[in-house]
Amino acid sequence: MHKNDKLFVWHPYASAIDKNPVYGVIKAKGVHIYLDSGKKVIDGMSSWWCAINGYNHPILNKAINLQLSKFSHVMFGGFTHKPATDLAKKINEITPKSLQKVFFSDSGSVSVEVAMKFAVQYWHSKNSQSKKKFLTVRNGYHGDTMGTMSVSDPTNGMHSIFKKSLLKQFYVPCPEDVNTYTNKKNSKSLKEMEKILSEKNKQIAAVIIEPILQGAGGMRIYHPDYLVQLRKLCSKYNVLLILDEIATGFGRTGKLFGFNHANIIPDILCLGKSITGGYMSLAATVVSKEIAKSISCKDPGIFMHGPTYMANPLACSVALANIKLLFSYDWEKKVKNIEKILKSGLEKISKNSAVKDFRVIGAIGVLEMHDKVDVASIQKKLVDHGVWLRPFSNLIYIMPPFIISQKDLKFLINQLQIVINIEY
Repeated sequence: MHKNDKLFVWHPYASAIDKNPVYGVIKAKGVHIYLDSGKKVIDGMSSWWCAINGYNHPILNKAINLQLSKFSHVMFGGFTHKPATDLAKKINEITPKSLQKVFFSDSGSVSVEVAMKFAVQYWHSKNSQSKKKFLTVRNGYHGDTMGTMSVSDPTNGMHSIFKKSLLKQFYVPCPEDVNTYTNKKNSKSLKEMEKILSEKNKQIAAVIIEPILQGAGGMRIYHPDYLVQLRKLCSKYNVLLILDEIATGFGRTGKLFGFNHANIIPDILCLGKSITGGYMSLAATVVSKEIAKSISCKDPGIFMHGPTYMANPLACSVALANIKLLFSYDWEKKVKNIEKILKSGLEKISKNSAVKDFRVIGAIGVLEMHDKVDVASIQKKLVDHGVWLRPFSNLIYIMPPFIISQKDLKFLINQLQIVINIEY
C-alpha cells in the first residue's frame, strides 16, 4: 500500500514528492479508524467534517446495499428515480418554503459553481446582463475549482498563484468575530459591503458567504446579526444572497443550518459534505421558486449544467437515510454536549503559551496557535496517542462525529493537551 502510494498517488494540499507521513487505513467503525500499523485512532475530524454519524453505520450500510441491488447509476438526463426525488423532497421539507428546486451535483465546489451560474442566468432572464460579478468577504473559502477560487480569499485562500487567471470579483473585510461585533454601526465589513453594493449593484449578481463560521479560510466565528444585516442589504440593493452551507449544514454549528442562527432565508443554498454522512460524494444547490420560474420562462429556458454522476442513486439513497438517521435521535442535545466538553477542554489547553486563542461553536472546536503548526510532527504524536486530527496553517481544530461518546471526546481532548504540551 505505502510503496504504491509513494510511487503513484498525489495527495490533497501536498506536493508530488511530499515527505509527510501518510497512514494506511484498513477499517473504520463508529468513531474509530483502524490503521495497518495495528493502531486505532479516534477520528476528531469526521473525515473533513462529513461523517457526522460515524463509520460503517448499519442503517447507512443497509440503504446503500439495498440500492446497489437495484442499480448503482443511471444518467439523470431524461431519467429520474426514487432516491433522487425522495431526497429532493426531504431537502425541501427541512429548508425554507421559498426554496424549492434542488440541483444535484457531485461535490461542494461544483454546487457553488452551479449557484454562481444560477445567479448570473437569473439576472440574464431579467434583462440585467450586466449583473455578472460577485461580492464576498475576505477569509472566505468556497472550493478549489476556478469559479469558487475567485470568490475565496484572494490572498490566504490557498490560491494566490492563480490570482491573475481568475475572474475579478469584489471583496470586503471579513465579518468581525463574534466577540468584537456589537452592532451594524461598528462593523467595518458591513459599511464596506453597503458602499460597494450602493455603487456597483448593477454589476453584482450575488453576495456569497459562509454563514456563522468561515471554514478553511480561518475557522472564524461571527455574530448572527451580521447575516441579518447582510440579508437586508442584499434585498435593498437588488442582489441575490448565496449561502454556502457545505461545511456548516446538517447540525454542525448547533443549528440545522448556519443561517438558522439568524433566521434569514437565502436565495440560493449550497449543501454538501455531511449530506451523505461521509459515504458518497454528493452536493446540492437549492434555488428559490422565483429563480427557478424566471430562468425557465426566459430564453434559453434551460440551465446548461449536467454532471455525469448528478443525482447518483447510491449517493441519494444514503443521503436520505443519513438525514433520517440524524432526525431519529436528539442531535441538538448531542451537539450541545459536544460543545460543552469542547469549551471546557480547549479552555484548559489554551493555558499553554503557544495558544493564541480558542473558540467553539456547536460541534466545532478551534485552537489558534501563535505560529504555523508543524503538521507532520504534531500529527505523528497525535496518532501515537490514539487520535486523528489534521491541523492546517496555525489552526488545530476538532470536528468529531455527533455520535462520539463523552468518554471518547474527553480522551481525544486529553490526548491533544498532552501532545501540545510535548510539542510546545
